Amino acid sequence: MIRVLLCDDQALLRDGFRLILDLEPDLEVVGEARDGEECVRLVAQLHPDVVLMDIRMPRVDGIEATRRLVAAGSSARVLVLTTFDLDELVYSAMAAGASGFLLKDTPRERLVSAIRQTAAAETILAPTLTRRLVERFVAAPAPTPGVPAALATLSERELDVFTHLARGESNAEIAAALYLGDATVKSHVASILTKLRLRDRVHAVVLAYESGYVRPGS
Repeated sequence: MIRVLLCDDQALLRDGFRLILDLEPDLEVVGEARDGEECVRLVAQLHPDVVLMDIRMPRVDGIEATRRLVAAGSSARVLVLTTFDLDELVYSAMAAGASGFLLKDTPRERLVSAIRQTAAAETILAPTLTRRLVERFVAAPAPTPGVPAALATLSERELDVFTHLARGESNAEIAAALYLGDATVKSHVASILTKLRLRDRVHAVVLAYESGYVRPGS
C-alpha cells in the first residue's frame, strides 16, 4: 500500500485528488495539509510514502516545505503539482529535493501512475519538461576536459548509464541502448545514486547539468 499525503491550500482540489486516489486499491490518502508548515508536521506523524505538494501556499510554501522535509531526513518523496510547466519555482522545488512534478490538469491515469512511479523511484516524471526546466535554469559551468570531480567516484560503465539517466531515459531504454539486462541497469542506477548521494533520478539530471557533464541541447 502506498501512503499519500495531500498538501494544497485549496480544499476543493484536495477533495478531488482524494476522490481519485480512493478508487485505487494500492493507494491510501493518510492525511491532508493546507500549507507547508502543516505538511511537515503531518509527514513526521503519518510517515507517508509520497507527498502531493502544491507550490504556492500561505505561511510556508511547497519549496520551503520540501527543503525542510529533506533536512529532517524524511523518506517521503515529494511530487510537485504546478499550474505552469516552465515556472522557475518548479526547478527551485526540484533543487530543494522534490522527486518530480506534474501539471494540475494532468489526466487521472497519469496522476495515479506518477504516484506509483514516485514511490518506487523508478523513473523521472515528465522527462522532457524536466530537461527543459534544467536547461533553462541551471547556469552551466565553463567546459573542462575529462569527468567532473562530482562524478569521479563512478566507474566507466556507471558513467555510461549516468549519461542516459541525464537524458531522462527509463531503465528499459538504457538497457536497450547499452545492450545490458534490466537487472544490471537497475543495479547500476542504485549504485550511482548511492555513490553520488542522490535521492532519485531527477536529481541525477540536475547534477549532470550543474556539473557540466551534460549541456543544454546535447
